[in-house]
Amino acid sequence: MDWKHFLIAALVSGFLASFTDWLFGGILFHDKYSAYPEIWRQGPGKGETQAVGWSIALGFLTTAAFMGTCAAFAVHGYRSSLELAALCWLMVPVPLLVTNALFVKLHPLIVVSHSLGWLAKLGVAAIVAAYFFS
Repeated sequence: MDWKHFLIAALVSGFLASFTDWLFGGILFHDKYSAYPEIWRQGPGKGETQAVGWSIALGFLTTAAFMGTCAAFAVHGYRSSLELAALCWLMVPVPLLVTNALFVKLHPLIVVSHSLGWLAKLGVAAIVAAYFFS
């Protein structure tokens, strides 16, 4: 794998992942963010521009790290990359989100939507990695 393919794959997957974040983090169950307005820094929908920008940048970092993991461990093909995505999902975001929800007042559907958003983001990265690295 050359750096050109890696960079293109990381940019494509980061761009697509930003749409999954928008759908699962901003659209799905959007009204549930207001269930506990006191947990949000300024309330849902107020002054979020900087936070959204950082979230998008971190999405690019996530997908680039996934591409790097696929390259480092010679994960090729759709099945292998999707299996890696599922294992990463079960290993990191699911326990983190559930644990946070045990201690922070979050509506359960927000936890579900964010968990599914992570699965979608990693799934997109896996599909793009398989396409570019196979």
